[in-house]
Amino acid sequence: MIFKYILAAVIGYLFGCIPSGVLISKGYGIADIRKHGSGNTGTTNVLRTLGWLPSVLTLVCDCLKGYAACLIGRWLGGDLGMLLGGIFAILGHDFPVFMGFKGGKGIATSLGLIIAVSPWVALGELLVQIIAVALTRYMSIASLITTVAFPIVTGIVCRGRENFGLFLGAACVASALSLFGHRSNIQRLIRGEENRLDFRKITEVSKKVMAKMKKRK
Repeated sequence: MIFKYILAAVIGYLFGCIPSGVLISKGYGIADIRKHGSGNTGTTNVLRTLGWLPSVLTLVCDCLKGYAACLIGRWLGGDLGMLLGGIFAILGHDFPVFMGFKGGKGIATSLGLIIAVSPWVALGELLVQIIAVALTRYMSIASLITTVAFPIVTGIVCRGRENFGLFLGAACVASALSLFGHRSNIQRLIRGEENRLDFRKITEVSKKVMAKMKKRK
């Protein structure tokens, strides 16, 4: 039985290591997204560098990594296998072995885990993040809000559910990983140096990127 859980964790980690942001950015003419902007492979850096569509594609692909890892983990070892698959997918995304352990911050991959735990919680978390970004224009603040909310909401929604302790524990671990990934953002927020999203600039970048793509065709 232990082998099934180990396998779920290994598969989850390997799924997480798939560099969605890097692969999608290459399709849009950026050889290595890690050499641009903040230097990580996640949705926000792709958004600032390449605009709306590539960032949405990155978000979806990173989310699917976490969700697929959870589904395989559940098939192998029930709830524990599912949660191990999801947590290790986040670890793989944040610290990909094939890319020098330099990845993203795990928010989108965590969303895949949240969908597996409860689609309604995932929808609520996503809506809260969108509203927070729209109001503050700080992606980091929106991510931190949903990060802190995840264990709390999980505790409420999954209360009375079989293996409640496992779900709550996984939510706490996922949140801790997200907080760790955002430690530099937290420091910049405290110093008042964190950059806001400039939606007009992002739209201009999107237009330029799409124009280049049309010329390449």
